[in-house]
Amino acid sequence: MQLPRDPSNVAHVLAAAFPARLADDVRGVLAVMPDAGFAPMQPFEVEVQGETVAIPSRIYNEEPGADLARRLPGTQQVILHCLYSRHSDGLLRQRHLEKLVASSEPWVVPFVVQLAGEYVLEILEAISRGLPGLSLPGSPQRRLYGQFIAQNPAFFARTERRVVSYWSCYYRWKYGTFGTYPGCILLEAFRAAVVEQVGTPWPRHTPRPLTDADERPV
Repeated sequence: MQLPRDPSNVAHVLAAAFPARLADDVRGVLAVMPDAGFAPMQPFEVEVQGETVAIPSRIYNEEPGADLARRLPGTQQVILHCLYSRHSDGLLRQRHLEKLVASSEPWVVPFVVQLAGEYVLEILEAISRGLPGLSLPGSPQRRLYGQFIAQNPAFFARTERRVVSYWSCYYRWKYGTFGTYPGCILLEAFRAAVVEQVGTPWPRHTPRPLTDADERPV
């Protein structure tokens, strides 16, 4: 069953964050989510396997009760975690990210990459822990993220710029060079993933990390 197409309808806005084939599963998730006092904010569009989805920047719904969430089928639980990874509360975003980051579903990837471009350091660290395959050439995780970035170059470029901005604003005192910042390390892993997919260098929108050779005195 398709959800309403009225863009003022909150159910439609949240359903638009996922491929159309998941409409029934999204409907099941929305049935257990409490209503929010505020509408979802500022969706961003990305392509997932040839289909455009529009993911809200923030949602404001309280979490459903743990018993209700546990009764959802597996796919619906992942959808729930994806939606709450967009929550206005950073602790909630981190908790739900940790439950979805290892998923191999292509429609999960944009939720994870978007979080890589946000300001909570613990979330960046949780992404790195949850994606060990990013550092393994030929791994399914590396292929999954490489394919997504190759399909969404503008989105990844925007993510890069956000990572640099948040490092400069909040974390430069702790990480004196961008290359030591966890967000930079994560971006380099994403870049390696897309280079492996396309077979050519990928455009860079961040300071280039120093190498051992760069730091060696001449």
